[in-house]
Amino acid sequence: MTRVLVVEDDPQLVRALVINLQARQYGVDAAPDGVTALRLAAARRPDAVLLDLGLPDMDGVDVVRALRGWTRVPVLVLSARQASDEKVAALDAGADDYITKPFSMDELLARLRAAVRRTGETPLVPDATLVETPHFSIDLLAKKAVRDGQDVRLTPTEWHLLEILVTHPGRLITQKRLLQEVWGVSQSTKTNYLRVYMAQLRRKLETDPAHPRYLITEPGMGYRFEG
Repeated sequence: MTRVLVVEDDPQLVRALVINLQARQYGVDAAPDGVTALRLAAARRPDAVLLDLGLPDMDGVDVVRALRGWTRVPVLVLSARQASDEKVAALDAGADDYITKPFSMDELLARLRAAVRRTGETPLVPDATLVETPHFSIDLLAKKAVRDGQDVRLTPTEWHLLEILVTHPGRLITQKRLLQEVWGVSQSTKTNYLRVYMAQLRRKLETDPAHPRYLITEPGMGYRFEG
């Protein structure tokens, strides 16, 4: 049974989440504050965490950081905070997804299923060096990209950016993280770099660069690779 830890101080929302999750055969634990959440996470080892940011005793972002100190369990943030910097802070702290309140229960459950499914998949390891899609393939060991049978010439910067995305399939990688890893800490606010290089990668790899199928933008937050 998949076990979910719900961290939320609104009793009505907790009740709705528990009812919907249990109806779909999830095991559910609930915590009204951050301290209880961290204790339950350590004791019960959930398969996913649904986390409100506005907790009575501590900020939810601090809960994410504390969890990331010892576990990679998927953390889906549920929050009324809609500012992009709030979302980026949660994602940079290690959250896997950010769902804004009010939300559709069907959407939440779909994102939860996707997060649990990703963690159940075999992670990319050095021996698994080939990423294949119906339109192009990427050999990480040979640092080679092929589209429609033809080699694609990528610059070192384009390759570095692509490598980060394809080795975390389905995972949102924040703008800040990409900028720091590819260009360094001093360039972590230069989001125009990302726009330029992502556009170049799409021109080289996507069938329809204006409507990308694989290199997806999450506006104001970052990018993800959907294989």
